Amino acid sequence: MRTILRRPDFRLLFGGLLASMTAESILLLALAIWVKDLTGSNGLAGATIFAVIAPMMLAPLVGWFVDRYPRRPFFLAANVLTAALLTPLFAVRHAGDVWIVYLVAALYGLSSITLGAALSGLIREMVPVELLAEANGLLQTVRQGMRLIGPLAGAALYAALGGWALAGIGIVGFLTAAAVVTALPTPQQAPPPVRLRWPAELGAGLRHLAGEPALRRALLGYGLGSLVMGFSESLIFAYVDQGLNRDAAFVGVLVTVQGVGGLLGGLCSPALVRRLGEVGTLAAGVAFFSPAALALAYPDIRLGFAAVLLAGVSLPLTMVGLHTLIQRRTPPTLVGRVAAATQAVVSGPQAFSIGAGALLVGFLDYRLLFALVGVATLIAGGYLWRGRHLSAPPGTRPPTPVLPAPRRPAEDADRPLATGTHLPPPR
Repeated sequence: MRTILRRPDFRLLFGGLLASMTAESILLLALAIWVKDLTGSNGLAGATIFAVIAPMMLAPLVGWFVDRYPRRPFFLAANVLTAALLTPLFAVRHAGDVWIVYLVAALYGLSSITLGAALSGLIREMVPVELLAEANGLLQTVRQGMRLIGPLAGAALYAALGGWALAGIGIVGFLTAAAVVTALPTPQQAPPPVRLRWPAELGAGLRHLAGEPALRRALLGYGLGSLVMGFSESLIFAYVDQGLNRDAAFVGVLVTVQGVGGLLGGLCSPALVRRLGEVGTLAAGVAFFSPAALALAYPDIRLGFAAVLLAGVSLPLTMVGLHTLIQRRTPPTLVGRVAAATQAVVSGPQAFSIGAGALLVGFLDYRLLFALVGVATLIAGGYLWRGRHLSAPPGTRPPTPVLPAPRRPAEDADRPLATGTHLPPPR
């Protein structure tokens, strides 16, 4: 990852993203805690997370909008707008104002899709193809590190200063990212894309995902895994309570260990992409979740630590493999739409999986469900692994074929030269 950080433009962008990712990691859980304090309801607190996820259905429209504008100024404007939409939080005083938190959460979720799609296109524009895995791996490493400290820091800041302070920190983070982006060098202008009618442009991202073999297999395999991987969000509480006979607070310890695994996965992901290719890395990430889930089916604290560590390694491998594949296999003018469509296609099964897991854990033994997750992710990983040839590692990709020299007309072949060779006549 040192190679990518030697590039001044990416180093500058990385500094801005560090500020905005800090704001993101602090805000998400803290908004739910704020609603819990205002209303006293666990259900209403959980609805805050749903409000953030709900705008995913608009992802194709968002991607189409992102692709219509130059990457750098659009990313700058999106950060400024995100900072502005947090300002209504300063008006929240009592339970009757909880609708403001929901509104901000929904707009924040929409902004998150927009920023993700714009960032994917900006990185594709700034970073050479051979360094995309390093760039994505570095960003995933930082995101996983933020998972270790961000939610705890957000909860502590909320307890000490209140929700308004969180809004202020979020605004500063996004404005800092915008200020940094203004200092980025302006890239060479690309030729304007061919404009189709808007219905055709709106579905262009989905059509590209369906038509490109590597992307199609990646989404099918990862989607299959996502249908059960979300079960763990609810099963981990049953594992701690029924299996380890510990308080629910012990889940925080396991989440911390998972975050350490995420750091390791993020650091290793660029090397794995170079060795296995993007689909192979995605396959490894999904498959690593299988032994983790199977180990959690047996309640033992030592196995539990090893399992959540492996589950932590899994997440950045899947993200780096998928994002790098999108950036390498998508025309620059389509990156926003494809990235947003991918986010929607992946998030749908994940949301269903989280809800289904919360329902099933009340009727079935958590050990049986963990075993089901282990088997399903192993099948999904195997399906992806069989398609790893669709994105071979850079060092093993076939060279560009050399075209044969054009054959001379038959009438010229009979013209002898003194040397015994044949050449075409002069023009």
